[in-house]
Amino acid sequence: MPKPNTTAKRSRRVVGLAVLAVAGLGVAARTVGTNSGVTAAERARALPGDDLVPKAQVVFDRASTLLAPPERVWPWIVQLGKARGGWYLPGWLETVVPRTRRGLRRVDPAFQQLSVGDEVPDWGPGPDPVFRVARIDPPHTLVYSSERPRRSGEPMRLSWTHMLTPAGPGTRLHLRLRIDRVGRRAPGLVAAFAGLMDEVTVRPMFAGLAERAR
Repeated sequence: MPKPNTTAKRSRRVVGLAVLAVAGLGVAARTVGTNSGVTAAERARALPGDDLVPKAQVVFDRASTLLAPPERVWPWIVQLGKARGGWYLPGWLETVVPRTRRGLRRVDPAFQQLSVGDEVPDWGPGPDPVFRVARIDPPHTLVYSSERPRRSGEPMRLSWTHMLTPAGPGTRLHLRLRIDRVGRRAPGLVAAFAGLMDEVTVRPMFAGLAERAR
């Protein structure tokens, strides 16, 4: 039978390892949750739209290189969204999605006209959420802004930038989502897991976009 002293040491070791594991997961969640696919230079550079939410509590940066020039990627970016071109997914993943909910696999002229001030429906959060076009410079920049009601009374403000830069024969697509507040309680933890949810939706979208814009 282990001595009480030895048992206590083992218990402390187990607890210590558990704490380290949880802390490690938290760091990983925050790192992956807030940025993926971007270089340090891309994270550091200012993008159009940053000024719309100057005191962002969290910033999510995502990037991917697509094998098509900006001119060919742009129409897919413009029609992205609810009640428009939908949310793009790769073909293998769309097999489990009802046909009526799949993103378009064609460029629809009806969704190619966007101007500053136009509103695009969003999936949430909030009742009847929308993104409003704040800046547009085809075929390189599309910036949305949005305000979402909160129980505290002060709305949550967001900006969502789509930056398309030539990368050889292809396009470097950089998405940046800025949010001014994510909650008063454990904002770091909320931001990390909100970022993970963002990553889970954006990464397949990149793959679906790559299939469409070839």
